[in-house]
Amino acid sequence: MAAAATGDARALRRACGRYATGVAVIGACGAGGRPLGLTVNSFASLSLAPPLILWSLALHSPSAAHFAPGAAFGISILRAGQGELARRFATPAADKFAGVAHRRCPRGVPYLADALATLACRVERADPVGDHLLIVGAVEGFEAGEGEPLVFYGGEFVRIGDAAGR
Repeated sequence: MAAAATGDARALRRACGRYATGVAVIGACGAGGRPLGLTVNSFASLSLAPPLILWSLALHSPSAAHFAPGAAFGISILRAGQGELARRFATPAADKFAGVAHRRCPRGVPYLADALATLACRVERADPVGDHLLIVGAVEGFEAGEGEPLVFYGGEFVRIGDAAGR
């Protein structure tokens, strides 16, 4: 195993890429209630009592201002085969939801229609840490379906059984 200096961002990214993650799309409301969305693989459950989740967003992201304490947002956990949706919401575009099947949760934020699970949340905390905004969300409601999750490993989308051989 090769060691790398902590200042080598590419090497650190490769090392962290050895940790398989699920993939989610965060949905929120932009100006005038316009839906906005972004792909994250930094999503994690934080606490069951009270129900809290966390995720992070680059401080320089144009979406960062929409995640102040109290703001509503939704999480759509993607299922296997939704890699194109993950790429779409990871790429800058004026209206990422155009032509994408979605619905609004009770607080108005968008969910992807065929997500494996969805969570309705509000920002409990949003703290700058390093070059990211660490967001803690209070879970206000959720739904979960059956199926295989979309998994990100080594810089690409893989099936769960495929990740073990890499």
